[in-house]
Amino acid sequence: MTAGSRTDVLITPADLAAAIDGGTAPVLLDVRWRLDKPDGSDEFAAEHLPGARYLDLDGALSDHAVTGRGRHPLPSGAALQDALRAAGVRDGVPVVVYDDWNRAGSARAWWVLTAAGLPNVRILDGGLAAWKAAGGALESGTGTTDPGDVTLPHTDLYAGGLPTVTAQQVDGIEGLLLDARAPERYRGEVEPVDPVAGHIPGARNLPSTSLLDEQGRFRDDATLDELFAAAGVDGIGPVTAYCGSGVTASVVLAALASRGVSAALFPGSWSQWSSEASNPVAVGDPAPQS
Repeated sequence: MTAGSRTDVLITPADLAAAIDGGTAPVLLDVRWRLDKPDGSDEFAAEHLPGARYLDLDGALSDHAVTGRGRHPLPSGAALQDALRAAGVRDGVPVVVYDDWNRAGSARAWWVLTAAGLPNVRILDGGLAAWKAAGGALESGTGTTDPGDVTLPHTDLYAGGLPTVTAQQVDGIEGLLLDARAPERYRGEVEPVDPVAGHIPGARNLPSTSLLDEQGRFRDDATLDELFAAAGVDGIGPVTAYCGSGVTASVVLAALASRGVSAALFPGSWSQWSSEASNPVAVGDPAPQS
């Protein structure tokens, strides 16, 4: 992941409105997704940013034909390119992605599109709620758009523009391994989705939601730095993030990128790791570091 700054990863509602009013509107992609309701098309039809197109996380940003790589395997570049063209994404035109739940859908879209080689993709900080709170206009319906012409530089996202690691590489990985799930899932107290509870041995817990404030915006730079330091990020050693299926880990990766920290994604995440009975599992909190 290329080191950058907050404005390379995030855009505020005010800055987005200024771009639209100034005649330099980006392509807007609505990526609403929740674990309990993965299809956000109905909510999109009810209200969305003017000119936005709905991008289905399960359909466009995952490839469920792939087996053995977790619940949300990365899509192929060819299929992703078709989906983005259908959504009106054009070469040389910036993209802004947004959602309405914990930045999960938009962060996944940011990671996937950036890994595919798109150079100017940003997350609407605070999502739909922040846009509405700022008085941003909304429209309803499914809408229509002219097809785009985007050409993706990277067709294999597992070896694309952002680093990934395999389950084999995670076993004995050097550096810091961050688990982005809720603490109770990390500790193995509950597991609502996958067959085994717990976490990858050696991983440290950094819930993706801890990086957001009460309004769903990414926390300020100083607070992010404190949270990362507490989790063991030192800006020197390698960092890898995972979650349940590679979606909410993207929130951690986006926050790290906003602070100039390079990090890798384990796309299969816990859903892949826990499906192999031979993989070791840890429960509880790790022992304090000396």
